[in-house]
Amino acid sequence: MVSTSKSDPIAIIGAGVFGLTTALHLSSNGFTNVSVFERDNQVPARYSAGHDINKIVRAEYEDPWYTELTLQAIEGWKTPLYAPHYHQTGFLHLVSGAAPGKASQTMNRFLASIRNHPTYKGKLTTIKTPEDIRNIAWQLTGPLPGWNGYFNQLAGYAHSANALRAVYEAAAARGVKFFLGEDIGKVTELIYSPTNKKQVTGVRTGNGKIYPCKLAVVAIGAAAATLVPEAGGQVVAKSWSLGHVKLTDDEASMLRGIPVTYARDLGFYFEPDPKTNLLKICPMGGGYINTNPASGVSYPPATLQESDGVLPAEDEKRMRRLLRESLPQFADRPFVEKKLCWFADTSDSEFIIDFVPETEGSVVLCSGDSGHLFKMLPIVGDWVFTLLKERKQGVDRWRWKGDKKKSGKWEGDVSWRLGETREFEEIRPTPAPKL
Repeated sequence: MVSTSKSDPIAIIGAGVFGLTTALHLSSNGFTNVSVFERDNQVPARYSAGHDINKIVRAEYEDPWYTELTLQAIEGWKTPLYAPHYHQTGFLHLVSGAAPGKASQTMNRFLASIRNHPTYKGKLTTIKTPEDIRNIAWQLTGPLPGWNGYFNQLAGYAHSANALRAVYEAAAARGVKFFLGEDIGKVTELIYSPTNKKQVTGVRTGNGKIYPCKLAVVAIGAAAATLVPEAGGQVVAKSWSLGHVKLTDDEASMLRGIPVTYARDLGFYFEPDPKTNLLKICPMGGGYINTNPASGVSYPPATLQESDGVLPAEDEKRMRRLLRESLPQFADRPFVEKKLCWFADTSDSEFIIDFVPETEGSVVLCSGDSGHLFKMLPIVGDWVFTLLKERKQGVDRWRWKGDKKKSGKWEGDVSWRLGETREFEEIRPTPAPKL
């Protein structure tokens, strides 16, 4: 396996969480020839699941190993680069009175992961009644029928797009080069040596130009299999829907500081974004995949526009119930800025951060976020740096997984997945007729 020197050209493909934080960490550790290629014409890229106004930051995991990892990340969120974008509003983790047993069991296992952790001593509150909820968030004036769970003070959210923008600016200041747009930023092919078919020598972009590199880091999330076809059996493009309610200044002020509120069987929302007055709401469900009939692999739609404005009826129903039971004054408001948010899912919900087999250490795949990568933003780059330094993945669970399941319908494989996974074609809006 060929090692990578600090002066070798490195191509990072994708300006999302994996790509940006890897670029920053490598440039901060003496790598002097790092380039990031992104098909969007802006950073943070709209193709990234991290292009959003908020993401949950919490350390509850059924696996204590991930709890400890997230506690490291939370400390990172308190450092100067990240702190302006981290909001420790707390996390109300609940189920409704009508929740299925699986939802309650998952919530209780999440709580068990931190209940006796010394970091959380005196920081957890049991929720048994609507009054318990209103003692924490008086603004939740709905009936909250049967809602129960717990409140975690040491959690909250981060403004994800702003945090990614900060990482981008820091990386650019350290000399990382950025190539943006469909012509020079979209990588269409990895180029291999004519004499050694396993060694990457460059990347080809949309305009046909080849940029040389000795190492290619493929960090395009849900689209991983478009450049690394061998990943198609282990990484699928999956999406969840989201929508927003537009608030007035007074309404947004009234909700300022509310905790992230997550009814596990219904969905979750955050305090309104202070710049836009948007209250973001995400329903829970099995998600949507976009299987290509020929390959059997789920890829994200080819354009951003195909996902914009999409809010399946069953998801809207769940969101309306979430509001009706907790913030009833907004239950009938129109949802705006609706879309599907695409991410890379794996059957075991584990990341893949490893060298692609048979590439002699010249191609790294970073994917499989399964919706829980963003909270790790401050420490992700170190994972890739360690991989390059050690020349092997020392974390078994993050290794290349081989050709496993292609369907992406993995509802029962991981406990937090609730509901049936459906095909995008089933809920894709019918195009309007041309006049």
